[in-house]
Amino acid sequence: MIYLVTRHQGAVEWCARQNVQVDAWLPHLDVETIQAGDTVIGTLPIPLAAAVAARGGRYWHLTVPVTWSQRGQELTATQLESMGAYLQAYHVKAVE
Repeated sequence: MIYLVTRHQGAVEWCARQNVQVDAWLPHLDVETIQAGDTVIGTLPIPLAAAVAARGGRYWHLTVPVTWSQRGQELTATQLESMGAYLQAYHVKAVE
């Protein structure tokens, strides 16, 4: 399964415009649903990204180079495109 985890409609539309295949769009991730081989796309906090990896999933971060004044604003797909948003795979692991 490929999950897009976001509360933002602009991110959903941006993924569609980029032809990113998504099986399920979730406003919140319950990491217990992740199985080995699943992919999660979003802007997860580090501990949650590490939990995805620990369960055998892959994490792709939606990187959006926002300015200070844009923080907290709802952005459209067009704005995300013009800002140069992109997906980057990460493997995050918690260390004892």
